[in-house]
Amino acid sequence: MAMHRHAAYRHALPQMQGGLFLSDGGLETTLIFHDGLELPHFAAFVLLANEQGRAHLTGYYEKYLAIAQERGVGFVLDSATWRANPDWGTKLGYGPRELKAANQASIALLAKLRDRWETPATPCVISGAIGPRGDGYKQGFMGQAQARDYHSAQIAAFAESEADMVAAYTLGTVEEAAGIALAAQAHDMPCAISFTVETDGRLVSGRSLREAVEIVDDETSGAPLYYMINCAHPTHFEQALEAGETWLKRVHGVRANASTKSHAELDESETLDAGDPADLGRRYQALTRSFPSLRILGGCCGTDHRHVAAVCEACLPLEALSA
Repeated sequence: MAMHRHAAYRHALPQMQGGLFLSDGGLETTLIFHDGLELPHFAAFVLLANEQGRAHLTGYYEKYLAIAQERGVGFVLDSATWRANPDWGTKLGYGPRELKAANQASIALLAKLRDRWETPATPCVISGAIGPRGDGYKQGFMGQAQARDYHSAQIAAFAESEADMVAAYTLGTVEEAAGIALAAQAHDMPCAISFTVETDGRLVSGRSLREAVEIVDDETSGAPLYYMINCAHPTHFEQALEAGETWLKRVHGVRANASTKSHAELDESETLDAGDPADLGRRYQALTRSFPSLRILGGCCGTDHRHVAAVCEACLPLEALSA
């Protein structure tokens, strides 16, 4: 049953059929600042190693799934594996075998959640989350072929699991993005690419979002299923978007930060800036009205289930449900 279902989703992802899909918020910042957990090197996947850690992750996801189920919208379940790639794994004492096991354990946890929470009105897509090789705020440089090879093992682990797709978050270079997209294509996995930008709306490498999307599409013959923007406040990237531009039809999701602070400021912060959930909701509402292709909505650093609830309230009022 599970194999049949995930195969169907992998080749016909429900979020591509239209309708609103939610995702979670800032996993790591919630676990650290709200739950008081220690996450070495900002790695949440270490929690998969024991029952208590898995219970923390389950409780975290269920707060968001309850919102999606109440509103009758879909949900993209991203795994807790943003740091589960070789360089970070080495720092945490995980070799290739242990990393593969952790990546697949993350998907098994999400499959159990899907079994409990999925309904016809709330399809749940399981997505293997990939992070950059470098720090999300201080990207190193890899060529496209090097990036493809580097990320291939994690994608292969997801391809052998119940994951429906993979999604690479907080990317700052087109080379790493293109390499990941090509690795996913080689493993027959649908792939989403999510870029992060600085306060000027540009990637850390200096590229504009438009350039990034168009270059990756050109380099990979349009391999990514869609693109997203994450780990930046809407005020940082709103000016980079202009209604009617063709490339924006490829951008289907936003996972914004709660804070308007820059990456450098957040990197040095010892307290959580949760921003204003209602204001964030209004900004998402304006974005979805201007850009109808934006239909996968969640949060990133500093956001929690309150922010996603506010986004849902703003973009899908309760009155719409009874209409």
